[in-house]
Amino acid sequence: MSRICPVTLRRRHKAKNVSHANNRTRKWQQPNLRSKRFYDEGLGMWIRLRVSARGIKTITKLGLRKALTEME
Repeated sequence: MSRICPVTLRRRHKAKNVSHANNRTRKWQQPNLRSKRFYDEGLGMWIRLRVSARGIKTITKLGLRKALTEME
């Protein structure tokens, strides 16, 4: 399963750990993905999505159908 939010299209980013001695090592910053169930009124059933925290807020505000169609 990929680590990409289907609503906001957030994915991992490159970053660096910086120690006290200012040594820099590479790392990845992962998006804040959550597994959440949403009810689709058009289909009349629950849909499980793995979305970011920002994606959950967007779906709550716009609705499931509108959020998924606008972001594509």
